[in-house]
Amino acid sequence: MKCIERPRVRFRMWASPGAVLVGLCLAASLTGTLSGCAASPQCGLRACTADTDITSRVRALLAQSPALDAPNSISVQTDHGVVYLRGLVSTPFQIAEAGSIAAQAPGVSRVQNLLSIDNSR
Repeated sequence: MKCIERPRVRFRMWASPGAVLVGLCLAASLTGTLSGCAASPQCGLRACTADTDITSRVRALLAQSPALDAPNSISVQTDHGVVYLRGLVSTPFQIAEAGSIAAQAPGVSRVQNLLSIDNSR
């Protein structure tokens, strides 16, 4: 038997930092790991960055509220300025409180409060 050696081909791609961020955003939309961009297949650089910043601000504000401490579980995602709150809390007051706090973050255009009460506690 004779071994045939194939030539190796290497590819290099050059991309601007903006193109890299958009690519990361699109990749995150497939895996659902990047808040903000995850829900939108048309993630431009500015929209993606703004949504990520809004999500970070909302999470920080929620973390400062003693009424929303553990064992509550609140997930925050932002898409084009709309904040989506999902998860479980203990009381109806906490649902309203989380929505009110999220609405105070700069850049938020609307809050979709999808929180539920955890009846297992």
